[in-house]
Amino acid sequence: MNIFEAILLGAVEGLTEFLPISSTGHLTILEKLLGYSIDDPDVTAFTAIIQSGAVLATTIYLRRDIARIVPAFFRGLFAKQHRDRDYRFGWMVIIGSIPIAVIGLLFKDQVETTLRSLWFVGSALILWSGVLWFADRAATQQRHEEDVTWKDTLIIGTAQALALIPGVSRSGATMSAGLLRDFDRVTVTRLSFFLSIPALLAATVLQVASEYDNISSGVGWAATITATIVSGVVGYLAVAWLLKFVARHNYTIFIWYRVILGTIVLLLVATGTIEAT
Repeated sequence: MNIFEAILLGAVEGLTEFLPISSTGHLTILEKLLGYSIDDPDVTAFTAIIQSGAVLATTIYLRRDIARIVPAFFRGLFAKQHRDRDYRFGWMVIIGSIPIAVIGLLFKDQVETTLRSLWFVGSALILWSGVLWFADRAATQQRHEEDVTWKDTLIIGTAQALALIPGVSRSGATMSAGLLRDFDRVTVTRLSFFLSIPALLAATVLQVASEYDNISSGVGWAATITATIVSGVVGYLAVAWLLKFVARHNYTIFIWYRVILGTIVLLLVATGTIEAT
């Protein structure tokens, strides 16, 4: 992979990671258009690893919250009198991260091979648009961040596991589940950010450990690191913009974008213009 392709893919990852339009779906489509075999181990590992740039972006953006929650969590572990709201929120994030870890490990092979087909990507983009549309309109938005419970994060975290299917969108899945739990859009967006940190970080560590040699002999570590840095910079800008956007708008623009992109992908595959894998 040359440096220009790495920069392009990193920018796409950073821009789409936090929007409900599926970063993995976009990367899979773009990687195919650039001529890569999208189910090769080095390509699937590259796709997962560069998401760590988005983790860094999220961590920096939420640094004040994290600096408050993490110490409170450890204080609460050793002293019952310190088990305050921040301590409980730490547990909520951990509980919400369990489903994607379990399901990701159980279905790792299918996620990295079968589900990488552009048939799945295009279909998931369209089908999950319906879920997002329903959630966006059915939500009362009467609940806020102080109302979050462990049950909420477990349900939202289970929905996050559906994002293992490229095209569903991790943020789209968590936002939909949060809206259906009647949280306001800003709260579900922030919850999506918090839940992304352990999920994406774990995926990165797993891929680096298991696919180091494949990346070395495939896309290359220089390209992987470059794309990761670019995704972090662009991701930070995307996080800041998205929170401001959802405070004033619904998800209609993202829903229509997903439907249009999914339709184009399916038409290209159906007509043989591009191959599915």
